[in-house]
Amino acid sequence: MTAPERLLAAARAKGVLIATAESCTGGMVSAAITDVPGSSDIFERGFVTYSNAAKETMLGVRAETLAAHGAVSEEVAREMAEGALAHSRASLAVAITGIAGPGGSEHKPEGRVCFALARKGQPTVTQTREFGAPGRAAVRARSTEHALDLLLSSLG
Repeated sequence: MTAPERLLAAARAKGVLIATAESCTGGMVSAAITDVPGSSDIFERGFVTYSNAAKETMLGVRAETLAAHGAVSEEVAREMAEGALAHSRASLAVAITGIAGPGGSEHKPEGRVCFALARKGQPTVTQTREFGAPGRAAVRARSTEHALDLLLSSLG
């Protein structure tokens, strides 16, 4: 059974609706979930907010947070995940923002991806993963896998 299939079974068993808020993955997490037949039982919606303006208008990320921490930060990931909950009927949301490459900087290198997991009634959890510079496709694929794992583990 694939991770999205396990996620579907776990969320269905608990009656949980899921939303995603994605930047660097561009909808790959949503696509992985909705590739599974029956995913409409648990997938409420996905937000692809690639630009800062989209993060602000679609998810309510504050301009002050973006200015203070930059789009690739746990602070922005937190506001993205919480915004996905606030702008949907979901009770569980994952957010992803990062630098898939090529490029990056000394302070925010290629392969740095920030995640947040928000669940109604629980504190939002954030984390940063350093995937290195294996290439854009690999960073995006690893980020997608990690987001699915975060969702699965929260339904444990």
